[in-house]
Amino acid sequence: MELSKQIENKKAKNVAKGVVISLISTTTMLLVFAILLTYTNINENLIDTVIIIVTAISILIGSSIGNYKMKKKGIINGAIIGSSYIIIIYFISSILNWRFSLDFKSIIMIVVGIFFGILGGIIGVNKN
Repeated sequence: MELSKQIENKKAKNVAKGVVISLISTTTMLLVFAILLTYTNINENLIDTVIIIVTAISILIGSSIGNYKMKKKGIINGAIIGSSYIIIIYFISSILNWRFSLDFKSIIMIVVGIFFGILGGIIGVNKN
């Protein structure tokens, strides 16, 4: 019974680690993009596309690292990391933007988050 609890704690820590790494990656990449947007002639119409790409890459990185020490269930743990990331981002967005709503872009972001979480989970489990 105690071993099962330790395994679950380890899984939870790895999932949390993956989500935190994803959030840090997103913040860093979006900060770089904001600086580029400010000091170059990059078209502002690219913002939505860049946000989706940055989100996908961040979740892929976080899910890969979070699942690196796991030996199985990369798909499930990756989906949990991607879903948790999206939930946190949307929770923060709803607090910061009182006109926040779910639309087609949001659905794309949710699908991208879960898909790249799963992909990162598969990569992380098989990386050795």
